Amino acid sequence: MSNKGDELIFVPLGGVGEIGMNAALYGFGPPKHRKWIMVDLGMGFASEEHMPGVDLMYPDLSFAEEQRDNLLGILITHGHEDHIGAIGELWPKLKVPIYATRFTKNLIEARRLGEPGAPKVDMREVPADGRLDLGPFSIEYVPVAHSIPEANALAIRTPLGMVLHTGDWKLDDTPVAGNSTSEETFTRLGEEGVLALVCDSTNVTREGRSPSESEVADHLAELIRNSPHRVAVTTFASNVARMRAVCLAAQACGRDVVAVGRAMDRVIDVARECGYLDGLPEIRGAEAYGYLPREKVVALLTGSQGEPRAALARVSRDEHPEIALSPGDRVIFSSRAIPGNERAVGAIINDLIEAGIQVITDRTELVHVSGHPRRDEMAAMYRWTKPRIAVPVHGEALHLAEHATFARKQGVDQVVKARNGTLIRLAPGEPEIVTHVKSGRIYKDGNVLVDSNDRAIPERRKLAFTGIVSVAIALDRNGEVKGEPSIDLMGLPSYGRKGEVIIDVVGDAVERTVNGLSRVKRRDSEAVENAVDRAIRSAVNEVWGKKPACHVMVVEV
Repeated sequence: MSNKGDELIFVPLGGVGEIGMNAALYGFGPPKHRKWIMVDLGMGFASEEHMPGVDLMYPDLSFAEEQRDNLLGILITHGHEDHIGAIGELWPKLKVPIYATRFTKNLIEARRLGEPGAPKVDMREVPADGRLDLGPFSIEYVPVAHSIPEANALAIRTPLGMVLHTGDWKLDDTPVAGNSTSEETFTRLGEEGVLALVCDSTNVTREGRSPSESEVADHLAELIRNSPHRVAVTTFASNVARMRAVCLAAQACGRDVVAVGRAMDRVIDVARECGYLDGLPEIRGAEAYGYLPREKVVALLTGSQGEPRAALARVSRDEHPEIALSPGDRVIFSSRAIPGNERAVGAIINDLIEAGIQVITDRTELVHVSGHPRRDEMAAMYRWTKPRIAVPVHGEALHLAEHATFARKQGVDQVVKARNGTLIRLAPGEPEIVTHVKSGRIYKDGNVLVDSNDRAIPERRKLAFTGIVSVAIALDRNGEVKGEPSIDLMGLPSYGRKGEVIIDVVGDAVERTVNGLSRVKRRDSEAVENAVDRAIRSAVNEVWGKKPACHVMVVEV
């Protein structure tokens, strides 16, 4: 039973208006005495073009840190990186218990053990179909089908109503490995009364219903059986159903399966421990590959997203120490490129084709299905649960807008247009965006986390486009130049548009500028540096059409 002043609050901090970095807060109670839970803590992949030197992005948890004393726990829906990948870096800022089912918990632990210096995290296992009470929240883990074992929606009950947080889900009655999504269970929740459905938007623009994992398994079996030579399959390491399908197909035609890549090895260990690989022959390590006949091997490779250091990229460049492919071999991309990764994936495909290797993707064959619901599946979820409020999440602006329109067509009058940082009151009364809290991104730059306002990334981006000129000038106390200035160019072309030697252009600009300064000004090192900087940028711009960054240092001798 709620008390006067109690409110039910939803605050997404990541994953709304973007793909990945999923993290959301639910709050209950009066504003000054509110208790909170967090759902998921994931990462995103940075674009090298826009974020040079940055591989990973995480949600900004500043607001969650402010509520840390009243944060009761972090509930994980499933083990994909965009839902768990930030735990190692960001959990120490919160230090609250993390709740997950067995496979996800073990995957988080295995991932942590593979990262030097990773913190020991307070992990609590939740049984399948489990329930737990955290302060005013009563949470039920509701199994759903997805492209990883033990995916769950969360039924979050409060004295002001139930919120159904779907996480990532789809409908699949024959999932090969993992959960199915139960009409009976979600209908039961709908009959109990769903205040708000916070629902995945990823595939809302696609009509119909997603094919089943069993259909992909049948097609993979045919492609492996019909291949005269080696077969390599690349997929998300976490897709245990796909891994199991490949193993069954290989077993049926007398082939051995070799797994290549640390992420693949980690998931195999966890999947075997949890029983998802029972009944299959041993999956062999990369060292066995070279001893197997060409027609008797299937390689499972990491790198389906074009990651440059993953197994497939190294194989495509013929740089892997243990795995090589020959003309006539077959590579199956049992995956789809995450938005932003298309160029990297395309480069690998082109390298393989140039080497005479046959490449099969989901553009021509049924070798991959999404783990997210299409419109017919979403319509079923709305029909079963009958929510009073719809909150589209997990998608970019297009997906969220399309989902809002779709939800209204399902008879939901109240649709809240959430974005990262919107603090939404779901109850009591009509849903309303109350305010906006700090949100955004932080970047993993080497071993350091940097704020989105840090100057390093924009400066690095600028350097990527304009290069840098470094000049060192030695002056004595009387302002006389001693020796030749030291000049170094990085990232500039050697010649200008009319054939000018750019290092000579820079040298002339330095000499002309210093000689043109009065003896008094030459004694002011800052004045010399500023004058030379302006002159170099102007002179180079005349012959190149760009103004480089400059670093001018005056040394008094």
